[in-house]
Amino acid sequence: MSTKKKINTALISVYHKDRMKEICTKLIKLGIKILSTGGTKTAIEEMGIAVTAVEELTSYPSILGGRVKTLHPKIFGGILARRDEATDREQMKQYSIPEIDLVVVDLYPFEATVASGASEEDSIEKIDIGGISLIRAAAKNYHDVVIISSQEQYSDLIEILNNEGKTTLEERKRLAMRAFHITSHYDTAIFKYFNKDSEFKVFKQSMFPAKVLRYGENPHQQGIFYGNFDQIFDQLHGKEISYNNLLDIEAAIYLMDEFDETTFAILKHNNACGIASGPKLIDAYLAALAGDPVSAYGGILITNKRIDKDTAAEIDKLFCEVVIAPSYDDDAIERLKLKKNRIILLRKECTLPAKQFRTLLNGVLEQDRDRSMEGRKLMKPATKKNASEQELTDLEFANIVVKHSKSNTIVLAKNKQLMASGVGQTSRVDALRQAIEKAKNFGFDLRGGVMASDAFFPFPDCVEIAHEAGITAIVQPGGSIRDKDSIDFCDAHNMAMVMTGVRHFKH
Repeated sequence: MSTKKKINTALISVYHKDRMKEICTKLIKLGIKILSTGGTKTAIEEMGIAVTAVEELTSYPSILGGRVKTLHPKIFGGILARRDEATDREQMKQYSIPEIDLVVVDLYPFEATVASGASEEDSIEKIDIGGISLIRAAAKNYHDVVIISSQEQYSDLIEILNNEGKTTLEERKRLAMRAFHITSHYDTAIFKYFNKDSEFKVFKQSMFPAKVLRYGENPHQQGIFYGNFDQIFDQLHGKEISYNNLLDIEAAIYLMDEFDETTFAILKHNNACGIASGPKLIDAYLAALAGDPVSAYGGILITNKRIDKDTAAEIDKLFCEVVIAPSYDDDAIERLKLKKNRIILLRKECTLPAKQFRTLLNGVLEQDRDRSMEGRKLMKPATKKNASEQELTDLEFANIVVKHSKSNTIVLAKNKQLMASGVGQTSRVDALRQAIEKAKNFGFDLRGGVMASDAFFPFPDCVEIAHEAGITAIVQPGGSIRDKDSIDFCDAHNMAMVMTGVRHFKH
């Protein structure tokens, strides 16, 4: 005997009415009675399709400006009644409650309303009450009721109707699961709206869609990305994006968002191995590549300007995983597509979250994204010698790069070009020595260059080493009880030092 249930009565109350004519026509063809209310009922009637008003069933009008329409025992009884429970069947007969075995409801667009900058009054009016209650009721009683809880599921409903309006228990349970996803996400969005300025600290997140990745950081780890990648990028070419690609892509866009001037950066393992600014894009790219042409292999390339054919031709000489730009010339795209696996991303205008979080032990850490950036106006001279205009320009540049590098980190720069950085070291001295060695290996003359540190110098040793290498100006947060030792050394050796008062650890 078939385990499928046939739909006989449908309740439809939707905000998005796309495909309703197709759905309702199929319902009528299958002999399924349609109940509806408000704007949905009017829309169905205008399609020339027979529909019964909920008010006819409840003998109660829509009240309070439409806030109360379906909240009635004859509606919820018809949805929640257990068909195999004798007591439920007796009560339905006693109170003339019809069985409702299909509920089609989507919710008022609360998130979209808030995102549009609507007033609190308008936002609150988009908090759905009847709709979310109908969805929960139908999902709870999935043994007997089919629930369609969003416009994205209209295709599922049409498939059901094409199958004579019959469903299995497994199909109804799957739709119920998706319905509870819809309601929990909706409630999370509302809670976060009310709690945004509250001292009540609770971690709630609901993110979708989900994209299963090839694997995580390593092939033996599963990886999934929860979020709407397409909201930020259009992928124009290339292979599937990996877990590690995503980490590098995020680091790249946060770094590049600090620059207005034409800038090109190359990243590996979340750190810039090359970055430069300049009037011409091709020159900025070549200067960035010169910073570490070895590490650039397999890197993530990003710029804040349109990529032209000549720059694309230079990029094509390098094996790289990802290229990111806000736009491309047509002939540049064609050149970059010559490598079939090269990922080409078009960056869209999109506001990124102000909060960051990560799992830790048996909980979650949350923090504000580091959006502080101290330009020359916030760089306070600490030494007798003031930094020159060129040094200040380079100190600003270096301070941006150091902010977006893994601690402990030291950045060496000159003429708005990264000469080298030492990143992720257990001591700042090691970071500096690493940077100096790399810079020399790639032929940079450090004389007249600048140094940036992500945190203060507890001892003057880094300043001394930098001086020996030819560095003439330094930017650091300051705040050590031994700041004077570093300042005194600079004064004694004609070096400039500025302090920002802001530390930029990045773990």
